[in-house]
Amino acid sequence: MSETVAEVGEFRLIERFTRHFGTTDAVLLGPGDDAAVVAAPDGRVVACTDMLVEGNHFRRDWCSAADVGHKAAAVNLADVAAMGARPTALLAAVCAPQDTPAEWLEGLAAGLADEAAAVGAAVVGGDTTRGDQLTITVTALGDLEGRAPVTRGGARPGDVIALAGKVGWAAGGLNVLSRGFRSPGALVGAYRRPQPPYAAARDAALMGVNAMIDVSDGLLADLGHIATASGVAIDVDTAALPVPEAMRNAAEALGSDARRWLLTGGEDHALAAAFPADVLLPEGWRRIGSVAEGAGVTVDGRRWTGPTGWDHFATA
Repeated sequence: MSETVAEVGEFRLIERFTRHFGTTDAVLLGPGDDAAVVAAPDGRVVACTDMLVEGNHFRRDWCSAADVGHKAAAVNLADVAAMGARPTALLAAVCAPQDTPAEWLEGLAAGLADEAAAVGAAVVGGDTTRGDQLTITVTALGDLEGRAPVTRGGARPGDVIALAGKVGWAAGGLNVLSRGFRSPGALVGAYRRPQPPYAAARDAALMGVNAMIDVSDGLLADLGHIATASGVAIDVDTAALPVPEAMRNAAEALGSDARRWLLTGGEDHALAAAFPADVLLPEGWRRIGSVAEGAGVTVDGRRWTGPTGWDHFATA
């Protein structure tokens, strides 16, 4: 039987947790002291934080510890990338019940470290504590490399709305798992380990993108944030968002609507952006809509009825 965190103790647990963390040139002082030191050549630091709570964001019978680690890192790294920044470091705080297997937390640490390494970042520290519910809070840091941050507020009438990455797959995976199934694997895998298009974010920043956002709560909901922040109207062209066959088949089998998964499903961590109309879209980006004067988000020129995405406090 695996030792629990109570049997291992806090300081041995920290040692076992942090041994999975590598380093990069940006890390001047890693885990082991009162705080880490991370280089900020630009003189500015992009920072964000996300929290994953067991039962709300993951279930241990659905996801491995490494899956949860990858996901906890990805949701934060995608936010840094959406600002046009290069991710440099992660801080991870874990609250766990005393009977949590220490081996599970080591798997979590490995997943965090692997996802960070995939974008050239490193986990540089964090905290552990005891609590009734397993919770992972990650803070990500990034470097703008001399560029202006890409915000949600820069979209202008005449811009093109483009998408990089997948949408709807994680929502499909959640629906599949919620019904007690484990396939199709492509949908379930997308829910367990999102794959943000990190490189596409940097390409967009270099090409002069006007606004960008991480699609975490749903495409329509997050485009709504751009529309509100920019003071514009956005229309989504569903012909540019065909339903993949695997998604269509799964939705039909479950009696669900694949189109809603595409438009309102979150947790894929794709990127949506507004580009000037005369910009050649970088590789990995595809046009899915347009920006005009006005307010709000429409679909094929019509108002969307029903939820546009996930809201933690409004969604039961």
